[in-house]
Amino acid sequence: MRIGMILDKTFPPDPRVENEAISLIKAGHEVFLFCLKYHKNEADVLINGIQLKRYQSNKLEYKLSALAYTFPFYTIMMANKITHFLKKNTIEAIHIHDMRIAEAVFKANKPLELPTVLDLHDNMPEIMKLYAHLQKFPGKQLISPIKWKQKEEEFIHKATKIITVSQEFIEEVVERTKITRDKIVLVPNTVHQSFYKDAVIDNLIVDTYKNDFVILYLGDTGLRRGLQTAIESILILKEKIPNVKLVIVGISSTDPILKQQVIELKLDDNVDFKGWQYVTLFPSYIVASAVCISPLHRNIQHDVAYANKLFQYMSFAKPVLVSDAIAQKNLIEKTNSGLVHLEKDAQDFAEKVLQLYADQALRDRLGKNGKQFVEEEFCWEKTSEKLIALYENLSK
Repeated sequence: MRIGMILDKTFPPDPRVENEAISLIKAGHEVFLFCLKYHKNEADVLINGIQLKRYQSNKLEYKLSALAYTFPFYTIMMANKITHFLKKNTIEAIHIHDMRIAEAVFKANKPLELPTVLDLHDNMPEIMKLYAHLQKFPGKQLISPIKWKQKEEEFIHKATKIITVSQEFIEEVVERTKITRDKIVLVPNTVHQSFYKDAVIDNLIVDTYKNDFVILYLGDTGLRRGLQTAIESILILKEKIPNVKLVIVGISSTDPILKQQVIELKLDDNVDFKGWQYVTLFPSYIVASAVCISPLHRNIQHDVAYANKLFQYMSFAKPVLVSDAIAQKNLIEKTNSGLVHLEKDAQDFAEKVLQLYADQALRDRLGKNGKQFVEEEFCWEKTSEKLIALYENLSK
């Protein structure tokens, strides 16, 4: 099939989009990716077999995207571009990446009636409730998460097929929208085997932490990710583990709050902010660690999704410590690959770390279980099979 993927931002990077596209290309499909550009000199190119079709955008259009379901301007502008993309590339099936651009796609597709696959990377209406600009004027008055949820449900019913990232998310969608279970397919975010099989370890990073008991966090450092809990726990842990070191690899706009917390608690020697790093360096930080964490706050989105970092940790046989957000709690307990702490509870977080610190055999056993799970069940090469099967059925 000639598959038209629709992405309302620049590309690259987007690991999920790239992984899905490459897998479909390897399965014999052609993939054309509608994406945006903000500089006129960016040309249409071929990346790993993906045929990028870049459409001009601008700051105004970007800002209007947040108001996509308040005013129709963004949808109208995008629908015109998508119509051109679909016709020029003779697209046979449409793959919509997330819901912001979905209405524009359905508008463009109305006269064509092509099959549509709606790929819900996140529970966007729930995540929006946590955005800082929705807590104050004018965002609070202009953007309604309730309206976005209504639109999401409308698109779920309109789409030919739905893809999402966890079994818990599937259960939530089926219960809420009453769609038939066979309409929705699980394609979780997992790691390619090459992430751990072909990793090149930076010995300088490993040597830097060779005398430390490293607690590692990878990824987005927004406050809802729970790092304030991890930082607070270091105040407790350093009394029992003198060489404890919390290493944070990632960035967000709220980093000044985390760094101020470290200063106020006088933990400068025990917390390292490494900022943004290339994914190719992630394996080196994981190898240098003793325990890897995902201390998410609980909310509807976090309860139905788990982060790719968990599988990155597991692939190097590291024990994980996660909050009791439902999806990741279920995953860790099912695979017996780590421990679970109460969300936002620094004391419980610290107690679980101490349990792991005191028992090397436990750390090894949990890490081994996680690695086995990734290798046998939850690497991309395995989990992408349902995506490929979905398109095989569509092409018939």
